[in-house]
Amino acid sequence: MNLIVQGLEVENSDLRAIAKLSGADQIERITGQAFRLLNANPHQDIASYCTDVHLDYAFVDPTIQLNDFGLIAMDMDSTLLAIETIDEVADMHQIKSEVAAITLSTMRGDIGFEESITRRTALLEGLHQDALQKVYDERVKLSPGAETMLKFAKIANIKTMVISGGFTFFTDRIKERLALDYAVANTLGIENNQITGKVVGSIIGSEGKAEALRQVRDTLGLKREQVIAMGDGANDLAMLAEAGTSIAYHAKPVVQEQATYAFNHVGLDGLINLFHPTTP
Repeated sequence: MNLIVQGLEVENSDLRAIAKLSGADQIERITGQAFRLLNANPHQDIASYCTDVHLDYAFVDPTIQLNDFGLIAMDMDSTLLAIETIDEVADMHQIKSEVAAITLSTMRGDIGFEESITRRTALLEGLHQDALQKVYDERVKLSPGAETMLKFAKIANIKTMVISGGFTFFTDRIKERLALDYAVANTLGIENNQITGKVVGSIIGSEGKAEALRQVRDTLGLKREQVIAMGDGANDLAMLAEAGTSIAYHAKPVVQEQATYAFNHVGLDGLINLFHPTTP
């Protein structure tokens, strides 16, 4: 197997120690922050060592190339974006702490998503819709490495998709801004220029996100192993399970335990370092 080691700072001494633990016979530089250890084997101490020195690691089949995949599906809040949009909208209503507490409980898996989005949306009732545009203009920020990852995905002819339990107001704009191929999210009720506090139509929750991925996967005629999914919260687990490769991105423990790989230190561009990429 290839053992991919990456982080914000990678010391040569740590690479040598990990190579020794894994029995790797060669170290290749991918970037200044990512390295490929060839012919590596799992060892019980690699996880704890990497945790101690703030590195991400992944054992990857060396025959897999980035262009073997056909779809990358991403959660929006705290994955593709570095913020929770609904929390920032709530801040416009001076109730960010109350809404953020519910968000956190949801991501940990303490409460169900449908209950969570219903409760959080209800707290936004009466807020003028201009607050949504204000959040988009002033607070939306892409996660580190997002644009680099998407550039390589385009070069490799991989379709891209954002699947969110948030609102279409944001996913539609992000889809256009980043030239994504698909976007799925909840519709926020607005009447007389004010947020009604209700979600219009069926709620896109955990199973809804999984179903959205399945539909696009089937439309594209892809197999499960040709799909990569990325998320951070418990409501992403069903979606991640529909992909052959799943990435827990700066995620809650329940997600890290079930995902194929976990990124706790690097940005979204860490994905392209896992597989032999198509050269730009």
